[in-house]
Amino acid sequence: MTTLETTIEHWFAQGAAAIGDKEAETAFYQLRDQLESGTLRSAEPDTTTAIGWRVNAWVKRGILLGFRLGHLEAVEGGVLSCVDKHTYPTRRFTPEQNIRIVTGGSAVRAGSFLASGVIVVPPAYVNTGAYVGENTMIDSHALVGSCAQIGRRVHLSAAAQIGGVLEPVNASPVIIEDDVLVGGNTGVFEGTIVRKKAVLAAGTILTRGTPVYDVVNGTVLKATAETPLIIPEGAVVVPGSRAINKGNAKDLGLSVYTPIIVKYRDEKTDLSATLEDLLR
Repeated sequence: MTTLETTIEHWFAQGAAAIGDKEAETAFYQLRDQLESGTLRSAEPDTTTAIGWRVNAWVKRGILLGFRLGHLEAVEGGVLSCVDKHTYPTRRFTPEQNIRIVTGGSAVRAGSFLASGVIVVPPAYVNTGAYVGENTMIDSHALVGSCAQIGRRVHLSAAAQIGGVLEPVNASPVIIEDDVLVGGNTGVFEGTIVRKKAVLAAGTILTRGTPVYDVVNGTVLKATAETPLIIPEGAVVVPGSRAINKGNAKDLGLSVYTPIIVKYRDEKTDLSATLEDLLR
């Protein structure tokens, strides 16, 4: 265990006794600074694990410690009148960081990391603990939830919702790997992992309890007790439906929503994704 990890674990275990303690606050601010610099992550790639990622539970405990230590204060400098924990102010950026925060209505919370080349189009929100890789675009009305991991060159289209998770601390956050295209009004929740170069068509919803039908390979993808739902590399996922074959639902011709993998990414799919370059 690192010195910081040991200190965070100690003060998190103290519960309410940590409130107001200067050493606890110092440890939290060190953790927050490392999260913002990208040197520390709430979850990170790890090829030795079954899913290829490792959750750093102690980091998530440190983030929760920050909420415990924080007191409410007025947030100055914005158009709206806001009140939040003083430990989690809105981040400020400089041109030297090469991050575009387009004017109006967006916020990036302290404790989150944005890499060089990231673009945030208003209104959008990036919550604490999140990690956003190089040259990713976060389009209008998009959300990057707490501790969500977003790879390089990802496009989160308008109104895309990427769920986050702080508790339970061992739970995996949503992970979007490199070169993924997330369509408008898409929702990815409950620890789902989307492998690199996948395409999620507009309106696709992915959750832990949602089976995904892969019509290319004739399989059904599901989460298990040990692993989240995982969308394969290069998969093209669209919203679909499946018939209900029981009871009155069958007689009424009803169906339920289900995502469907209709193909795997090829040159034509890549060409359709070039519109992203026009927006930069």
